[in-house]
Amino acid sequence: MESYLRKWCLVSVWVLLLGLGFKVKAEPQVPCYFIFGDSLVDNGNNNRLFSLARADYFPYGIDFGGPTGRFCNGKTTVDVIAELLGFDNNIPAYSTASGEQILQGVNYASAAAGIRDETGQQLGQRITFSGQVQNHQNIVSQIGEILGYGATDYLKSCIYSVGMGSNDYLNNYFMPQSYSTSAQFSAEEYANDLITRYRDQLNVLYSIGARKFALVGVGAIGCSPNALATHSPDGITCVESFNSPIRIFNDRLKFMVQQFNNDQSDAKFIYINAYDLFQELIANPSPYGFSVTNTACCGVGRNRGQLTCLPFVGFPCANRDEYLFWDAFHPTEAANKLIAQRSYTSQSPSDVYPMDISQLAALIV
Repeated sequence: MESYLRKWCLVSVWVLLLGLGFKVKAEPQVPCYFIFGDSLVDNGNNNRLFSLARADYFPYGIDFGGPTGRFCNGKTTVDVIAELLGFDNNIPAYSTASGEQILQGVNYASAAAGIRDETGQQLGQRITFSGQVQNHQNIVSQIGEILGYGATDYLKSCIYSVGMGSNDYLNNYFMPQSYSTSAQFSAEEYANDLITRYRDQLNVLYSIGARKFALVGVGAIGCSPNALATHSPDGITCVESFNSPIRIFNDRLKFMVQQFNNDQSDAKFIYINAYDLFQELIANPSPYGFSVTNTACCGVGRNRGQLTCLPFVGFPCANRDEYLFWDAFHPTEAANKLIAQRSYTSQSPSDVYPMDISQLAALIV
Protein backbone atom coordinates (compact mmCIF):
# COMPACT_ATOMS: atom_id res chain seq x y z
CA MET A 1 0.00 0.00 0.00
CA GLU A 2 2.82 2.40 0.90
CA SER A 3 4.52 1.64 -2.41
CA TYR A 4 1.28 2.32 -4.30
CA LEU A 5 0.78 5.66 -2.53
CA ARG A 6 4.35 6.68 -3.29
CA LYS A 7 3.85 5.93 -6.99
CA TRP A 8 0.54 7.77 -7.00
CA CYS A 9 2.13 10.82 -5.43
CA LEU A 10 4.87 10.81 -8.06
CA VAL A 11 2.31 10.52 -10.86
CA SER A 12 0.21 13.30 -9.31
CA VAL A 13 3.22 15.62 -9.10
CA TRP A 14 4.10 14.87 -12.74
CA VAL A 15 0.55 15.59 -13.89
CA LEU A 16 0.55 18.81 -11.88
CA LEU A 17 3.81 19.94 -13.46
CA LEU A 18 2.44 19.25 -16.92
CA GLY A 19 -0.70 21.18 -16.05
CA LEU A 20 1.39 24.14 -14.95
CA GLY A 21 3.10 24.20 -18.32
CA PHE A 22 6.46 22.66 -17.48
CA LYS A 23 7.34 21.23 -20.89
CA VAL A 24 10.53 20.24 -22.62
CA LYS A 25 11.31 22.84 -25.28
CA ALA A 26 11.64 21.34 -28.75
CA GLU A 27 14.49 22.54 -30.94
CA PRO A 28 13.77 23.90 -34.44
CA GLN A 29 14.17 21.40 -37.26
CA VAL A 30 17.03 23.46 -38.68
CA PRO A 31 19.39 25.78 -36.76
CA CYS A 32 18.64 28.82 -38.90
CA TYR A 33 16.46 30.14 -41.70
CA PHE A 34 17.74 32.78 -44.13
CA ILE A 35 15.29 34.65 -46.37
CA PHE A 36 15.95 36.54 -49.60
CA GLY A 37 13.09 38.20 -51.42
CA ASP A 38 10.86 41.18 -52.08
CA SER A 39 7.72 42.76 -50.60
CA LEU A 40 5.99 39.38 -50.34
CA VAL A 41 8.31 38.54 -47.43
CA ASP A 42 9.89 41.89 -46.41
CA ASN A 43 9.48 42.28 -42.64
CA GLY A 44 10.83 45.77 -42.18
CA ASN A 45 14.07 46.20 -44.11
CA ASN A 46 12.59 49.04 -46.18
CA ASN A 47 11.37 50.97 -43.14
CA ARG A 48 14.61 52.93 -42.95
CA LEU A 49 15.01 53.49 -46.68
CA PHE A 50 13.95 56.47 -48.80
CA SER A 51 11.39 54.47 -50.72
CA LEU A 52 7.76 54.50 -51.80
CA ALA A 53 7.79 50.74 -51.27
CA ARG A 54 7.11 50.77 -47.54
CA ALA A 55 4.41 49.30 -45.35
CA ASP A 56 5.26 50.74 -41.95
CA TYR A 57 1.88 52.45 -41.54
CA PHE A 58 -1.67 51.47 -40.62
CA PRO A 59 -3.69 49.51 -41.70
CA TYR A 60 -0.78 47.23 -42.62
CA GLY A 61 -0.27 44.86 -39.71
CA ILE A 62 -3.86 45.27 -38.50
CA ASP A 63 -3.86 41.59 -37.47
CA PHE A 64 -0.21 41.59 -36.38
CA GLY A 65 -0.40 44.06 -33.52
CA GLY A 66 0.46 47.02 -35.72
CA PRO A 67 2.56 47.87 -38.79
CA THR A 68 6.02 46.31 -38.98
CA GLY A 69 6.91 46.74 -42.64
CA ARG A 70 5.13 43.57 -43.74
CA PHE A 71 2.96 44.11 -46.81
CA CYS A 72 0.09 42.19 -45.28
CA ASN A 73 -2.63 42.38 -42.68
CA GLY A 74 -0.76 39.75 -40.69
CA LYS A 75 1.83 37.04 -41.26
CA THR A 76 3.75 36.45 -44.47
CA THR A 77 4.52 33.00 -45.86
CA VAL A 78 7.99 32.93 -44.30
CA ASP A 79 6.56 33.84 -40.88
CA VAL A 80 4.33 30.77 -41.10
CA ILE A 81 7.11 28.53 -42.44
CA ALA A 82 9.37 29.63 -39.58
CA GLU A 83 6.66 28.52 -37.15
CA LEU A 84 6.29 25.19 -38.95
CA LEU A 85 10.05 24.70 -38.73
CA GLY A 86 9.80 25.13 -34.97
CA PHE A 87 11.17 28.64 -34.41
CA ASP A 88 9.64 30.37 -31.40
CA ASN A 89 10.33 33.87 -32.71
CA ASN A 90 10.02 35.56 -36.08
CA ILE A 91 13.21 35.62 -38.12
CA PRO A 92 14.68 39.12 -37.58
CA ALA A 93 15.03 41.67 -40.36
CA TYR A 94 18.60 42.39 -41.44
CA SER A 95 18.09 46.06 -40.56
CA THR A 96 17.56 45.23 -36.88
CA ALA A 97 19.30 41.86 -36.35
CA SER A 98 22.24 41.90 -33.97
CA GLY A 99 24.39 39.75 -31.70
CA GLU A 100 23.59 36.07 -31.28
CA GLN A 101 20.10 36.77 -32.62
CA ILE A 102 21.55 36.20 -36.11
CA LEU A 103 22.20 32.54 -35.28
CA GLN A 104 18.53 31.71 -35.88
CA GLY A 105 18.68 33.30 -39.32
CA VAL A 106 18.07 36.67 -40.95
CA ASN A 107 15.45 38.07 -43.32
CA TYR A 108 17.13 40.18 -46.03
CA ALA A 109 14.03 40.75 -48.18
CA SER A 110 13.38 44.22 -49.55
CA ALA A 111 10.23 45.53 -51.22
CA ALA A 112 10.69 46.50 -54.90
CA ALA A 113 13.90 44.47 -55.13
CA GLY A 114 14.67 42.38 -58.17
CA ILE A 115 17.21 40.08 -59.73
CA ARG A 116 18.32 42.90 -62.02
CA ASP A 117 19.85 45.82 -60.15
CA GLU A 118 17.78 48.49 -61.91
CA THR A 119 14.46 46.82 -61.15
CA GLY A 120 12.16 48.96 -58.99
CA GLN A 121 14.37 52.04 -59.14
CA GLN A 122 11.36 54.29 -59.84
CA LEU A 123 10.16 53.52 -56.29
CA GLY A 124 13.36 54.68 -54.62
CA GLN A 125 15.83 52.82 -52.46
CA ARG A 126 15.65 49.03 -52.19
CA ILE A 127 18.09 46.22 -51.52
CA THR A 128 18.61 44.27 -54.74
CA PHE A 129 19.17 40.52 -54.82
CA SER A 130 22.91 41.08 -55.18
CA GLY A 131 22.77 43.53 -52.26
CA GLN A 132 20.93 40.99 -50.13
CA VAL A 133 23.60 38.40 -50.92
CA GLN A 134 26.28 40.91 -49.90
CA ASN A 135 24.45 41.48 -46.63
CA HIS A 136 24.41 37.72 -46.07
CA GLN A 137 28.17 37.61 -46.59
CA ASN A 138 28.45 40.12 -43.76
CA ILE A 139 26.23 37.97 -41.53
CA VAL A 140 28.24 34.83 -42.36
CA SER A 141 31.39 36.63 -41.22
CA GLN A 142 29.71 37.54 -37.93
CA ILE A 143 28.51 33.95 -37.43
CA GLY A 144 32.07 32.79 -38.04
CA GLU A 145 33.27 35.09 -35.26
CA ILE A 146 30.63 33.68 -32.89
CA LEU A 147 30.95 29.97 -33.71
CA GLY A 148 34.51 29.69 -34.96
CA TYR A 149 35.32 26.45 -36.77
CA GLY A 150 31.79 25.16 -36.15
CA ALA A 151 30.26 27.78 -38.45
CA THR A 152 30.62 25.70 -41.63
CA ASP A 153 28.65 22.72 -40.33
CA TYR A 154 26.12 25.07 -38.76
CA LEU A 155 25.45 27.03 -41.95
CA LYS A 156 25.12 24.00 -44.20
CA SER A 157 22.23 22.72 -42.08
CA CYS A 158 20.20 25.93 -42.45
CA ILE A 159 17.46 26.57 -45.01
CA TYR A 160 17.94 29.38 -47.53
CA SER A 161 14.65 30.63 -48.98
CA VAL A 162 14.84 32.71 -52.16
CA GLY A 163 11.79 34.32 -53.75
CA MET A 164 12.93 36.74 -56.44
CA GLY A 165 11.65 37.77 -59.86
CA SER A 166 8.22 39.32 -59.28
CA ASN A 167 9.50 42.88 -59.50
CA ASP A 168 11.64 42.10 -62.54
CA TYR A 169 8.31 41.79 -64.31
CA LEU A 170 5.99 44.06 -62.35
CA ASN A 171 8.48 46.90 -61.89
CA ASN A 172 10.59 46.42 -64.99
CA TYR A 173 9.51 44.27 -67.95
CA PHE A 174 5.83 45.25 -67.70
CA MET A 175 6.70 48.98 -67.51
CA PRO A 176 7.87 49.93 -71.02
CA GLN A 177 7.43 53.61 -70.21
CA SER A 178 10.19 53.36 -67.60
CA TYR A 179 12.33 50.40 -68.69
CA SER A 180 13.66 49.24 -72.05
CA THR A 181 13.85 45.52 -71.25
CA SER A 182 10.61 44.59 -73.05
CA ALA A 183 12.01 46.19 -76.23
CA GLN A 184 15.41 44.56 -75.79
CA PHE A 185 14.29 41.03 -74.92
CA SER A 186 11.61 38.58 -75.96
CA ALA A 187 9.88 36.85 -73.04
CA GLU A 188 12.15 33.82 -73.51
CA GLU A 189 15.31 35.94 -73.70
CA TYR A 190 14.34 37.93 -70.62
CA ALA A 191 13.68 34.78 -68.59
CA ASN A 192 17.08 33.44 -69.66
CA ASP A 193 18.77 36.68 -68.63
CA LEU A 194 17.09 36.62 -65.22
CA ILE A 195 17.96 32.96 -64.62
CA THR A 196 21.62 33.59 -65.51
CA ARG A 197 21.81 36.41 -62.96
CA TYR A 198 19.85 34.33 -60.43
CA ARG A 199 22.25 31.42 -60.85
CA ASP A 200 25.25 33.68 -60.27
CA GLN A 201 23.89 34.81 -56.89
CA LEU A 202 23.03 31.25 -55.84
CA ASN A 203 26.59 30.24 -56.65
CA VAL A 204 27.83 32.97 -54.31
CA LEU A 205 25.56 31.67 -51.54
CA TYR A 206 26.80 28.14 -52.18
CA SER A 207 30.43 29.33 -52.02
CA ILE A 208 29.90 30.72 -48.51
CA GLY A 209 28.24 27.66 -47.07
CA ALA A 210 24.60 27.45 -48.15
CA ARG A 211 23.48 23.91 -48.98
CA LYS A 212 19.69 23.72 -48.55
CA PHE A 213 17.84 26.00 -50.96
CA ALA A 214 14.09 26.58 -51.34
CA LEU A 215 13.46 28.63 -54.50
CA VAL A 216 10.00 30.14 -54.78
CA GLY A 217 8.45 30.66 -58.20
CA VAL A 218 6.82 33.92 -59.25
CA GLY A 219 3.08 34.10 -58.68
CA ALA A 220 0.34 34.93 -61.17
CA ILE A 221 0.81 38.70 -61.31
CA GLY A 222 -1.85 38.88 -64.02
CA CYS A 223 -4.46 37.83 -61.47
CA SER A 224 -3.64 40.51 -58.89
CA PRO A 225 -6.24 43.22 -58.17
CA ASN A 226 -3.92 45.78 -59.75
CA ALA A 227 -3.61 43.85 -63.00
CA LEU A 228 -7.36 43.18 -63.07
CA ALA A 229 -8.11 46.85 -62.39
CA THR A 230 -5.80 48.20 -65.07
CA HIS A 231 -5.73 45.53 -67.80
CA SER A 232 -8.71 43.16 -67.46
CA PRO A 233 -11.85 44.20 -69.40
CA ASP A 234 -14.23 42.58 -66.92
CA GLY A 235 -12.11 42.90 -63.78
CA ILE A 236 -12.30 39.13 -63.33
CA THR A 237 -10.35 37.47 -66.14
CA CYS A 238 -6.63 37.22 -65.43
CA VAL A 239 -4.27 39.11 -67.75
CA GLU A 240 -2.60 36.47 -69.93
CA SER A 241 -0.04 38.91 -71.37
CA PHE A 242 1.35 39.16 -67.82
CA ASN A 243 1.03 35.53 -66.79
CA SER A 244 2.54 33.99 -69.92
CA PRO A 245 6.06 35.48 -69.49
CA ILE A 246 5.98 34.53 -65.81
CA ARG A 247 5.26 30.89 -66.64
CA ILE A 248 8.30 30.91 -68.93
CA PHE A 249 10.45 32.22 -66.07
CA ASN A 250 9.09 29.61 -63.67
CA ASP A 251 9.82 26.81 -66.14
CA ARG A 252 13.42 28.03 -66.39
CA LEU A 253 13.65 28.29 -62.60
CA LYS A 254 12.46 24.72 -62.09
CA PHE A 255 14.94 23.49 -64.69
CA MET A 256 17.72 25.38 -62.91
CA VAL A 257 16.80 23.52 -59.71
CA GLN A 258 17.21 20.25 -61.58
CA GLN A 259 20.58 21.37 -62.97
CA PHE A 260 21.90 22.39 -59.55
CA ASN A 261 20.83 19.07 -58.05
CA ASN A 262 22.66 17.24 -60.83
CA ASP A 263 25.81 19.33 -60.45
CA GLN A 264 26.04 19.82 -56.67
CA SER A 265 25.95 16.44 -54.94
CA ASP A 266 26.53 18.00 -51.51
CA ALA A 267 23.54 20.38 -51.74
CA LYS A 268 19.80 20.19 -52.36
CA PHE A 269 17.64 22.68 -54.22
CA ILE A 270 13.83 22.62 -54.28
CA TYR A 271 11.26 24.58 -56.26
CA ILE A 272 8.05 25.92 -54.70
CA ASN A 273 5.30 26.20 -57.32
CA ALA A 274 3.70 29.39 -55.99
CA TYR A 275 2.08 30.10 -59.36
CA ASP A 276 -0.07 26.96 -59.47
CA LEU A 277 -0.71 26.98 -55.73
CA PHE A 278 -2.23 30.44 -56.05
CA GLN A 279 -4.09 29.57 -59.23
CA GLU A 280 -5.76 26.72 -57.38
CA LEU A 281 -7.06 29.15 -54.76
CA ILE A 282 -8.40 31.43 -57.49
CA ALA A 283 -10.05 28.64 -59.47
CA ASN A 284 -11.56 26.85 -56.47
CA PRO A 285 -11.72 29.28 -53.53
CA SER A 286 -14.69 27.96 -51.53
CA PRO A 287 -13.07 24.82 -50.03
CA TYR A 288 -10.32 27.05 -48.67
CA GLY A 289 -12.71 29.57 -47.11
CA PHE A 290 -12.34 32.36 -49.68
CA SER A 291 -15.24 34.23 -51.24
CA VAL A 292 -13.41 37.18 -52.87
CA THR A 293 -10.48 36.53 -55.21
CA ASN A 294 -10.42 39.48 -57.61
CA THR A 295 -10.71 42.45 -55.25
CA ALA A 296 -8.31 43.64 -52.58
CA CYS A 297 -9.39 43.88 -48.96
CA CYS A 298 -7.66 47.26 -48.71
CA GLY A 299 -7.15 49.62 -51.61
CA VAL A 300 -8.62 52.31 -53.84
CA GLY A 301 -10.44 52.27 -57.18
CA ARG A 302 -11.59 49.44 -59.40
CA ASN A 303 -11.05 46.05 -57.74
CA ARG A 304 -9.57 48.14 -54.92
CA GLY A 305 -6.42 47.70 -56.93
CA GLN A 306 -5.70 50.95 -58.73
CA LEU A 307 -3.98 52.37 -55.66
CA THR A 308 -2.57 50.21 -52.92
CA CYS A 309 -3.64 50.30 -49.28
CA LEU A 310 -3.23 53.81 -47.84
CA PRO A 311 -3.79 55.29 -44.38
CA PHE A 312 -7.03 57.24 -43.83
CA VAL A 313 -8.31 56.37 -47.33
CA GLY A 314 -11.26 54.05 -46.87
CA PHE A 315 -11.20 51.12 -44.50
CA PRO A 316 -9.98 47.55 -44.92
CA CYS A 317 -12.60 44.84 -45.18
CA ALA A 318 -13.78 43.25 -41.94
CA ASN A 319 -13.89 39.67 -43.28
CA ARG A 320 -10.20 39.48 -44.15
CA ASP A 321 -10.03 35.68 -43.95
CA GLU A 322 -12.42 35.51 -46.91
CA TYR A 323 -10.21 37.64 -49.17
CA LEU A 324 -7.35 36.22 -51.20
CA PHE A 325 -5.65 39.60 -51.60
CA TRP A 326 -4.91 42.10 -48.86
CA ASP A 327 -3.90 44.96 -51.16
CA ALA A 328 -3.34 45.55 -54.87
CA PHE A 329 -0.48 43.05 -55.06
CA HIS A 330 -0.09 41.07 -51.84
CA PRO A 331 -2.02 38.13 -50.35
CA THR A 332 -3.82 38.15 -47.02
CA GLU A 333 -2.50 36.25 -44.03
CA ALA A 334 -5.16 33.61 -44.73
CA ALA A 335 -3.73 33.01 -48.21
CA ASN A 336 -0.16 33.13 -46.95
CA LYS A 337 -0.92 30.42 -44.39
CA LEU A 338 -2.26 28.08 -47.06
CA ILE A 339 0.65 28.67 -49.42
CA ALA A 340 3.13 28.17 -46.57
CA GLN A 341 1.49 24.98 -45.37
CA ARG A 342 1.47 23.49 -48.88
CA SER A 343 5.12 24.51 -49.34
CA TYR A 344 6.09 22.91 -46.06
CA THR A 345 4.01 19.73 -46.47
CA SER A 346 2.93 19.27 -50.08
CA GLN A 347 -0.49 17.86 -50.87
CA SER A 348 0.09 17.37 -54.59
CA PRO A 349 3.14 16.37 -56.67
CA SER A 350 2.83 19.72 -58.47
CA ASP A 351 3.17 21.77 -55.26
CA VAL A 352 6.94 21.37 -55.01
CA TYR A 353 9.88 19.78 -56.82
CA PRO A 354 11.55 17.43 -55.97
CA MET A 355 10.54 17.59 -52.28
CA ASP A 356 8.82 19.89 -49.81
CA ILE A 357 10.37 22.08 -47.12
CA SER A 358 9.77 19.58 -44.31
CA GLN A 359 11.74 16.97 -46.25
CA LEU A 360 14.46 19.49 -47.06
CA ALA A 361 14.75 20.34 -43.37
CA ALA A 362 15.18 16.67 -42.45
CA LEU A 363 17.78 16.05 -45.15
CA ILE A 364 21.40 15.62 -44.09
CA VAL A 365 23.80 17.21 -46.58
